[in-house]
Amino acid sequence: MDKFFNLSKNKQDSIIDAALKAFGMNGYKKASASDIASTAGISKAMVFHYFGSKKALYLFLIKYCSKMLESEFNQKLVSEVSDFFDRLKMISGAKISLMKRHPAILSFLTSVYFETDEDVKADIQAIWSRDDSLENRFGFTDIDTSKFKDNTDITIVMKMISWIGDGYASRLCHQPEVDYDALAQEIDSCFDLLKNNLYKEEFL
Repeated sequence: MDKFFNLSKNKQDSIIDAALKAFGMNGYKKASASDIASTAGISKAMVFHYFGSKKALYLFLIKYCSKMLESEFNQKLVSEVSDFFDRLKMISGAKISLMKRHPAILSFLTSVYFETDEDVKADIQAIWSRDDSLENRFGFTDIDTSKFKDNTDITIVMKMISWIGDGYASRLCHQPEVDYDALAQEIDSCFDLLKNNLYKEEFL
């Protein structure tokens, strides 16, 4: 992988973005090194020169995306905010900030989540098991749930948040152009709607 990191940052990003797009749109099995190379403006041989194999590139991308997300969460001091919905807004803001730099990252991570190819399935599980799930570490660790109305089922609330995220991810996969600032406002409005209906009056 040293050969890849010896490239300029712009060249690295063009290869990463090409691979994120190919895997995100087609899944692991159908994505081709030729398509990645063509989009990145390099030869197919150079893809294997930098990464060794398609599988190695795919697994590298998963780890690379996780590190980028963790760095973005840390920069925005996500874990220092304890309010449930403020934390969620910061997490979504961090993701959107990253999407501005790598537009295909969300479709890629969504495709990884649903990937079933036996050649990479165990490797994906091993990577995410070692990472201890960024969403768990930053999303719901040391978070304040005392502001919710009595008898609110927090587990159901978290499922609703997950469904909202899945819905946006599915929609964005099919949009060639995305207004990220408008997206951020729309997602924040969703969280505000939930907050206004689920929090006790004194916390609104």
